[in-house]
Amino acid sequence: MMSAGHVPGYAAQRERLEHYFDRTARHAWEQLTSDAPVGRVRRTVRAGRDAMRATILDWLPADMHGVRLLDAGCGTGALSVEAAHRGADVTAVDVASGLVNVARDRAPGFAAPGRIDWRVADMADPSLGEFDHVVAMDSLIHYPLDAIAAVVASLASRTRRSIILTFAPRTPALAAMHAVGRLFPNAKRAPGLEPMAEQALRGALSTVRGWDAGRTQRISSGFYTSQALELVRRG
Repeated sequence: MMSAGHVPGYAAQRERLEHYFDRTARHAWEQLTSDAPVGRVRRTVRAGRDAMRATILDWLPADMHGVRLLDAGCGTGALSVEAAHRGADVTAVDVASGLVNVARDRAPGFAAPGRIDWRVADMADPSLGEFDHVVAMDSLIHYPLDAIAAVVASLASRTRRSIILTFAPRTPALAAMHAVGRLFPNAKRAPGLEPMAEQALRGALSTVRGWDAGRTQRISSGFYTSQALELVRRG
């Protein structure tokens, strides 16, 4: 399987995401991931993301002392902070420097048994090192199937226990919401989601040797629909 960097379109889409979250959507994302008042649609997205983050954290060990976690696409850092409070040694990366700066500002020297290393980086960069667990919450939903499979294969070679990723499930309701979304002002500036069938994703990931699909959970909350899938190292 080819590396993520050599999958056609991966680097270009990563650059679009960096540009979008740093220059177009930073303020909106900072507001969405805070407790600031937001409109009805964004409240449903906030609630959905909160539920997804809680699901993912439930799949990780309650005691993470001595555990290395990669938060791949950390955004403004909520999951990283919760994992560090469980004792995890977290490497939190995102391609958008603006979001990483927000994360740093929200958690400067916080008191926790774990630690967080905030970085502006590509989640597939092998120089990040090895980990016990990897989480990619809503950070791969903008990429096509072949790019997701390549990223996961790259991460799997450096991960000892589990990889948890989310994807945009292909459903009629989600397709309808995307169609409506294209009518909104400035919608063309946002990188599109890549809805995909669960079986197609499972088939692509089955080629990652030594790993099996584990738990899955779909979260639907208004304009937020995302599905978590766990991969666990065999044996």
